Amino acid sequence: MLRIIPRILVGVLALAAILISLSAMRANEAGLSITSHRLGPVPVKLYRPATTGRAPAVVVAHGFAGSQQMMQQFATTLAQAGFVAVTFDFPGHGHNTQAMAGGITDDRAASRALLGALDQAVGFARAHPASDGRVALVGHSMAADIVLRYALANPGIAATVAISTMAPGVTPTEPANLLAIVGAWEPPILQNEVARIIALAAPGTVREGVVAAGVEHIGVIYATETLAATRAWLARVFDRTTEGPIDARGGWIGLLFLGLVALCWPLAALLPRVAPPTPAEALGWRRVWPVLVLPALATPLLLRLVPTNFLPLLLGDYLAVHFVVYGALTTLALFWRRIPVARPDEALRKLLLAALLVAAWQVLAFGLPLEAYVTAFVPVGPRVWLVGAMLLATLPWFAADELFTRAPGAPRFLYAATKLAFLISLALAVALDLRRLFFLIIIIPVILILFVVYGLISRWVFRATGHPLVAAFGNAVALAWAIAVTFPMVAR
Repeated sequence: MLRIIPRILVGVLALAAILISLSAMRANEAGLSITSHRLGPVPVKLYRPATTGRAPAVVVAHGFAGSQQMMQQFATTLAQAGFVAVTFDFPGHGHNTQAMAGGITDDRAASRALLGALDQAVGFARAHPASDGRVALVGHSMAADIVLRYALANPGIAATVAISTMAPGVTPTEPANLLAIVGAWEPPILQNEVARIIALAAPGTVREGVVAAGVEHIGVIYATETLAATRAWLARVFDRTTEGPIDARGGWIGLLFLGLVALCWPLAALLPRVAPPTPAEALGWRRVWPVLVLPALATPLLLRLVPTNFLPLLLGDYLAVHFVVYGALTTLALFWRRIPVARPDEALRKLLLAALLVAAWQVLAFGLPLEAYVTAFVPVGPRVWLVGAMLLATLPWFAADELFTRAPGAPRFLYAATKLAFLISLALAVALDLRRLFFLIIIIPVILILFVVYGLISRWVFRATGHPLVAAFGNAVALAWAIAVTFPMVAR
């Protein structure tokens, strides 16, 4: 009974954190009218005060591998201040089923596709009955460049907010009304760009630069300073007040997922026991280090010789092959070094049941809040089969890694060491092909966070079930799903 009490307490606190954070984020939408629309393949959401009256429209555009959910804190903040806000998904992103032309190799084709979707959103915003015909633009990262290009080509845009931008096309006079924002923890090249844009301004133009304290490339779009500066800038341009709450949901998102992860601990204890504890002698680092190091070094070198552009998922195809080769090499190394691993036994049904429960929990419990408040997570169109394709890639690596790190007598910190080795392997791959794989540099911190979460779940699930393949399947499904629904779809 004494062992159950801490789990009950953690479960209650975790549920409280989840409910409080969901309630706080839901409160940001109070008093707003939020409607969904579709402009061909482009999904659009319109946010406006529930009260009648026309107001300026602000089109808010997401960055590379993002979706309109990532920018909804701008939409709710601006709508609460009386604006009409419009979010949308670029081609190849979110719930837009149209592949993005050009990928990262043909900038002109990609820009045409992105500008075309933005033009549809602007036309929709300008023509909506709630809009007074005036339009401003807000864009982050990739979209910051796109909204600037659009504003340069369309003088009718009243104001532009560019967040984390590189803006070579900006001139001393155009765009005239421009706010540039960058995070204090972003690369110096982006901070220098904001300073350059402001210094370049000719007399008569209205420009301002803001450095949001304590945030990096993703955190900058959740920072209260960013949201407040954007609202104040647009209020000044359109001569409006800045009343209304700011949707500073970043902390609530953190609390939500902290609660979801913590809830995994008491729930894992409810899983069926699959295998009994297996006593064994300590393996020692001398015996396991080749299994740890060799796949990490060999995989990026081997993939220099293998074509990896076979999926309509930008960089997802490379990651798929990386996982498969890494998993295969790890499996071979396990046999070579005679590392004892768990095998399916007479409890196969329990193993399958536990694995399916863990996978379902990770997809539904984490996925539904992600879809609602963070980024697109429900697969649409080709993304449905891409989830299965990515699972065929992630499962070999997760299975081999769990069998290795949970082997009887495995040394302490081996689980952390294999994740570090995998990240180093990805970094080597980027160094060998920087132009094509550069985007992996941006997502390596995200993968690190996922590995920490998956590591906690793996530890708790293994202690409850006694078999490493349970968590391997759940984590493989979760990562495959995340890659398939967030990486941009491109035309092959």
